[in-house]
Amino acid sequence: MYYRNKKFVLTCSLLFLLNTTNAQQTEHIQLSLSQIWDKVVTNNKRLKMQDLKVLRTEEGIKDAKAERLPEISAEAEYSKITNLPIYTHGLLHTPDQYELPVHTSYSFGGETYLNLYNGGKVSTKIAQEKKENEIAVEQKNLSTEEIKLRATAYYLDLQRSMIFKELLLKDISTQEKQLSEINQLLKNGVVLKSDVLRGTLQLSRQRMSLLHLDNDILIANQKLNILTGMPDQTVIEPEKAEQAELPVLKSYTEYLTDAMEHSPAFKISEKEAQLSKLNIKSAKANGALKLGLFANYNYSYPQILIYPYSVALYGIGFGGIKASYPISSLYQNRHKVKAAEIQYKHQEVEHADTEDKIRQEVNEAFLRYRESLTRIDVARENISQATENLRIVNNTYFNQLSLITDLLDADTQLLQTRFDYAAARIAAQLQYYQLQKAIGNL
Repeated sequence: MYYRNKKFVLTCSLLFLLNTTNAQQTEHIQLSLSQIWDKVVTNNKRLKMQDLKVLRTEEGIKDAKAERLPEISAEAEYSKITNLPIYTHGLLHTPDQYELPVHTSYSFGGETYLNLYNGGKVSTKIAQEKKENEIAVEQKNLSTEEIKLRATAYYLDLQRSMIFKELLLKDISTQEKQLSEINQLLKNGVVLKSDVLRGTLQLSRQRMSLLHLDNDILIANQKLNILTGMPDQTVIEPEKAEQAELPVLKSYTEYLTDAMEHSPAFKISEKEAQLSKLNIKSAKANGALKLGLFANYNYSYPQILIYPYSVALYGIGFGGIKASYPISSLYQNRHKVKAAEIQYKHQEVEHADTEDKIRQEVNEAFLRYRESLTRIDVARENISQATENLRIVNNTYFNQLSLITDLLDADTQLLQTRFDYAAARIAAQLQYYQLQKAIGNL
């Protein structure tokens, strides 16, 4: 008996330590939606990848500009030299061997080339890299808006679940009191046992719904933690849902104008078309005249460049202007230019298609937000009607003028209308942010 008591005490102690450890690891933090956005922008891994892509394109611009600088190279050579055969009597006869004074050769020097003109290829390359950087920046802006919208959806989902939980807890408390009154009526022989059973079943369903809501909260919380880069143990407590009026709609034309000015997707498509046009210019530059200054100077030992040879160090240099023209480009490069032109036409069509998609997205978001504002008004009116209906049915039931099913239905309808109102307000907020994302203002 003593051993069992000791084992029970040890088990309780371990459970207490585990609970204490979990409590220490769990961090409750209250965050507003704007704070969630700040954490997303700072910690989200997808956005960090976009930052690195922007940095890479910035280095690409610097690399393209560096091609305007002169090319400078240095070289050195060490070699062994054979004797010099001289074919005095012809190539088919044994040559006379001229003995060189030394058989080891050294040379070192450098050369440089400065491009003067190559069909504008360097300038085009710089412009291409700048356009790539602009596209990368807009892609980062687009990713930021997409991630912020997803975080908004998770945050509002968490907020809605907590509102539902609060409403459900109040309804469960009301149901428990109501079931207690029905039990009292059963004891007095006023109602049937089936009324108690139906009330108990209704209460059981509500408690199961409460468990489902708790799991919804945990799931939405983890999604937000992953998106914001916080540990899974962090419990996010959203701000209380405000009952203030939602933003007023502007006209569809104004939203569409804003989208064409600020939408990252539209800007990306536009800049990709501009980049395709630069690719045509770059392809044409492959067949252009190339002109540049060159110079080189080398020190060699021994002097065996001209006769008589000299066992001494000597230096020689060249300098001047070099011009070249790739004749083969007349038949090799024209297909590259044609392909670049076709790609540019393709990009123009894609840009027009993107514009159509943005118009459709803005229009849908605009109509859905307007619809959600109407839904809020309808849901508010439904609460008033359901409240009055429950009051009437409650009085008639306890006066034995209606059935328990009427009472339970009336209670369910009231709870559902409250759910609908809370859901309508959350949905309207999400629709508003979707509209802001569509016009590039999130």
